[in-house]
Amino acid sequence: MKRFMLVVLACAAFSTAQAADPAAPVNEIMQEAVKGWAEEAQAGEDYFSPARLGRIYSEDFAKAYREAAKFPAYEEGDSPFDYDVIVSGQDSCSIKDLSVTPGAPADGKSDMTVNFDNTHCFGERPADWKPSELHFIVIEEGGKSVIDDIVRAGDAGSLKSELQAIASQGAGDPQ
Repeated sequence: MKRFMLVVLACAAFSTAQAADPAAPVNEIMQEAVKGWAEEAQAGEDYFSPARLGRIYSEDFAKAYREAAKFPAYEEGDSPFDYDVIVSGQDSCSIKDLSVTPGAPADGKSDMTVNFDNTHCFGERPADWKPSELHFIVIEEGGKSVIDDIVRAGDAGSLKSELQAIASQGAGDPQ
């Protein structure tokens, strides 16, 4: 009986550790980007599909996305974006040298730094070229790790803030 209880406890601990892995939702999104931008691109699931919004994003992020999606970028579309928010553009090379590095958790958030090269096929690059960098802000919600924001380098900044701005502008709210 003791052995059975130890096995049950070990399994429970393993599944809890797996459920709260802050890299899991980040890796899922980045693997989708890798598939979508491969030389032989593969059909995949939208980064913000309804299933993903309910599974790997925070309730707050999902709400911001749904509000912004009421104002699609294209008449016949359903996305508030007219570009790929992960590669930060409409054009990209296949993704090379992908790395996901966890930061130290602080204030209930994990900052997962993602670096990759998606410009290698564009020719010569400036001497100060650096790989693309994203910061996935991951929180725990309902016992699992979920993405609460994606912060892009430069002027792009917080994706959640961009979603909120799209929804506000679409609704005619002054900014």
